Amino acid sequence: MKSIARMPHAVASRDNPSDLMAQIRPLLPLIEANAELAERQRKPVDCVIEALKKTDVFRAFVPARWGGLELDLQTFLDIGIVVGEACTSTGWITTFYMEHNWLLSQFPEATQAEIFSEQPFVLAPASISPTGKAQRVDGGFILDGRWAWGTGIMHADWVFLNGMVAGDKPEPRLFLTQAHHVEIEDTWHVAGMSGTGSNDMIAKQLVIPERFSEPLGGMCVGRGSGVTQNSVPIFRAPMVPLQCLTAAAPAVGAARRALSLFRERIQSRVLYGSQGTQSQQQAAHIRLGTAASHIEMAETQLRQVAREVEQWCQREDSCPHIERARMRLQIANAVRTCRDSITRLMEASGAGAHMKSSPMQRLQRDINTLSCHTVFDLDIGSENLGRMMLGLKPATSV
Repeated sequence: MKSIARMPHAVASRDNPSDLMAQIRPLLPLIEANAELAERQRKPVDCVIEALKKTDVFRAFVPARWGGLELDLQTFLDIGIVVGEACTSTGWITTFYMEHNWLLSQFPEATQAEIFSEQPFVLAPASISPTGKAQRVDGGFILDGRWAWGTGIMHADWVFLNGMVAGDKPEPRLFLTQAHHVEIEDTWHVAGMSGTGSNDMIAKQLVIPERFSEPLGGMCVGRGSGVTQNSVPIFRAPMVPLQCLTAAAPAVGAARRALSLFRERIQSRVLYGSQGTQSQQQAAHIRLGTAASHIEMAETQLRQVAREVEQWCQREDSCPHIERARMRLQIANAVRTCRDSITRLMEASGAGAHMKSSPMQRLQRDINTLSCHTVFDLDIGSENLGRMMLGLKPATSV
């Protein structure tokens, strides 16, 4: 494991987002060097998380009144892509840690003040599945449940847990608690994205004060209790498209990395029975050019959706269901393009690319797992959009 000394850096700001990228780029060799270790130990590498914490990256979506950056979405994508290029799992952890501070910005102002006055940002997983069950009690709730896919739990200080409140009209809410109040179960034995350490989280008769709970209805359209007419636009974003961008940026980074590795590999690889290197063959030229074009199109699609999200942030009316469904599906298609591009590059890379020593095999396993995230399910996404185009209600939440 490598370590890194704390280095002075320019403090990033809303007006100078390039300063944040300038902080991240020197860490990329460290992140890449620890990618294999992260996979082997099935969680993020401590020194990598510590190095990232010493930058301003996790302050990206903290409100400025608490010392945050209120970052634009293009810079957010830049960060997710370059970190994902160094390590898909670390890119995933980084973007979700960033975006989950946006979730806290939706909570009541007093709750934000209580937490952000004590720490500059939170490192928190957030479950999107309402598998918890809550009962109302005086002053709050009693929460029980198990939540899978706990991205970020291994270095967390807070946890967001989704659940339904019992009553005549069951109400999905997001509950916030300190990480030491939940149990972590070691369930993260997976083929890809092993380095995220996304283990299960368990709560038993957990007392949640009212101020540490927020209805999901308003949050879905960026209208949580902590968001006012005077709030900076980014906090008025539609939640699901923002989360989809969060999950998709590392996929573009992985595809970029696979393209670079393939280009490097074919310049020295000699195929059996051939004369010269693979880079001299027309088939390799076609694979390389096609993949480069498709990966660029996927990134362009993400950036277009990010611009649309920011446009909705500026509007008084909230983003309607059909627009959220359309953006989700477009992002899912971009991720599918990244996955298919890596697959085609891997097909032409030979058996040697499947050796454990080759990062190509890890990239393929990572993208296969990443692309199976529920927000990238093309069947669900297409059904939702198609139903709403016919005037029907969506089959699942958007």
